[in-house]
Amino acid sequence: MANRLSTESSPYLLQHAHNPVDWYPWGDEALTKAREEDKPILVSIGYSACHWCHVMERESFENEQIAGLMNDHFVCIKVDREERPDVDAIYMEAVHAMGVQGGWPLNVFLMPDAKPFYGLTYLPPRQWANLLTSVRAAFNEHRDQLAESAEGFAGHLNASDIQLYNLTRSDTLFTPETLEQLYRKLALKFDTEKGGMNRAPKFPMPSIYTFLLRYYHHTQNESALRQIIVTLNRMALGGIYDQLGGGFARYSVDDMWFAPHFEKMLYDNAQLLTLYADAYTLTQNSLYRRVVYQTIAFARRELLSPEGGFYSALDADSEGEEGKFYTWTTPELKKILGNDFEWFADLYHSTDEGNWENGRNILHRTVTDEEFARQAGWSLEELNEMLSVAHARLMSARSSRVRPGLDDKVLCSWNGLMLKGLATAYRVFGEPDFLDLAQQTAQFLNGPMTNPANGGLYHTYKSGKAGLTGYLEDYAAVIDGYLALYQATFDEHWLQTADQLTRYVLDHFGETRTDETGSELFYFTDRTGEALIARRKEILDNVIPASNSLMAGNLYTLSLLMDRPDYGTQADRMLGRVQPLLQQYPGELTNWAALYAMRVRPTAEIAIIGPNFREVRQAIDTRFYPNKVLCGTESESRLPLLENRGMIRGETTIYVCYNRACQLPVTDVAEVWRMLV
Repeated sequence: MANRLSTESSPYLLQHAHNPVDWYPWGDEALTKAREEDKPILVSIGYSACHWCHVMERESFENEQIAGLMNDHFVCIKVDREERPDVDAIYMEAVHAMGVQGGWPLNVFLMPDAKPFYGLTYLPPRQWANLLTSVRAAFNEHRDQLAESAEGFAGHLNASDIQLYNLTRSDTLFTPETLEQLYRKLALKFDTEKGGMNRAPKFPMPSIYTFLLRYYHHTQNESALRQIIVTLNRMALGGIYDQLGGGFARYSVDDMWFAPHFEKMLYDNAQLLTLYADAYTLTQNSLYRRVVYQTIAFARRELLSPEGGFYSALDADSEGEEGKFYTWTTPELKKILGNDFEWFADLYHSTDEGNWENGRNILHRTVTDEEFARQAGWSLEELNEMLSVAHARLMSARSSRVRPGLDDKVLCSWNGLMLKGLATAYRVFGEPDFLDLAQQTAQFLNGPMTNPANGGLYHTYKSGKAGLTGYLEDYAAVIDGYLALYQATFDEHWLQTADQLTRYVLDHFGETRTDETGSELFYFTDRTGEALIARRKEILDNVIPASNSLMAGNLYTLSLLMDRPDYGTQADRMLGRVQPLLQQYPGELTNWAALYAMRVRPTAEIAIIGPNFREVRQAIDTRFYPNKVLCGTESESRLPLLENRGMIRGETTIYVCYNRACQLPVTDVAEVWRMLV
């Protein structure tokens, strides 16, 4: 029989719709029931592509006896963390405060007033059943102690940012010495041989390498460049990257980038598009170009919805087995590839006994196309032709397999990240298809994902319907995407829309006070949204940058493009507020560090006027130069950087300005590079 989750739209909640557990979705009905019946609440949080969430469901939530314990003693609530990041963030922070390592599935026990008193992640069925009995007994017999503990955790959640992070604003901003300190502290944790950070599992963490790119731009420190290259190369050649179909898995369970946790998330691939495209402009590495083209092809093929938005994720499992869709036995490869098997197996390290579990092979490489062709005595063109044929055969065979589950909800924030990736890829490679996809994504965000009543954003979209009031992460990522699309096309609609959304953020996510309470930073939730037990601010960067660090970068970019000094002041106050924490823990604030690197030197404001303004933009974007903003028009514009500026001798003219003071205009892009500092 179906439970209450059967009417939900979230694929994750629907996965649990036929559990014998009497699940409720998060909402007033469940919270009211807990208060009226004076029952503790069990909140179980996960997401559709989460492997261990599936395991716990099979072992415990589909078990009639365990479900009976849950139903008899608790009000049970299932939460999709991607749909409700506000709920997830509060209870994840509470679990961390309890001294427990976080992760998903996240299971948190609450008092009837929704204040948490205990939490943990996955447990096997026997231990889970014992815990349920123990928690209920504690609730009955030691209620006062649990209530006192819950009050303490609630107090922690409601503490100000000053109290939690000691955010005393720094008065010394943007010095090369501090930038060097950030790099050296972060570099202590580098894996200089295999790339990434010196640990396992290994996550891509794009903002680390965005920071290193910007740091290298200022310092020309070859160690930083080597770390970028070894990491991006090893990821692109490793098993974490789908060598046949493109796209990255969420992380590698080992420290070699070899064995992935096979789920594919939109947010990873979106950010890695931006990273690899930017790195290509610095290195001209053909491997990075291939990654960008293949990853966009993957996203178009497997994640693009008919409405124009991108779906959220692909599961790690198919047919109940992790990675089965992506891995191969040697007999399968021999049958499909025939005479091409030997060299293919050599290139992708396939073995008869299998290089992974159950005799299966994860395709991965250790050398580039150029290196392998040279070793084999072939031309690069010959190898590329052979690879094209072999890949096509294997992709055809793979297409007949049972596919991993698709999380077909569309998330506003992740699509904003994807818009940024597509727009950046177009700026770098000039591929018209990339621009078409970017504009389609932007139209979707500006259409179904935007509330026509107030101009705000929705968070989710599923089955033709948008829902949930947008979070700060939605606004921050979408504004960033619109700013990238404007600088790719010079269509002023996207710049104006980014500014409108920024004003919405200032009105709906900020504090009214301007004292020493950290009010420069924005809340994660809209003031008109659902009130939870705490209203939090997202400050620490993770696999996805913190919404506040993204928003600070947006304010800085808009301050230059729109001539809004107040935006720049706000961005600098935000960065100044977190700077002491950044200097102490740069690895936890790498997107803040990337913005800090931008502020160490002035940013060039480049205005292009004339019939070839798009061609000039493309020529400028072929080289890596992060400290710039671009605007352009064919003839005239009301934008501050373009207003009252004309051409020289009827030719497309370029103005390079710093701090709103411009140098003499030029008509040759080569002259632009001589003017940039």
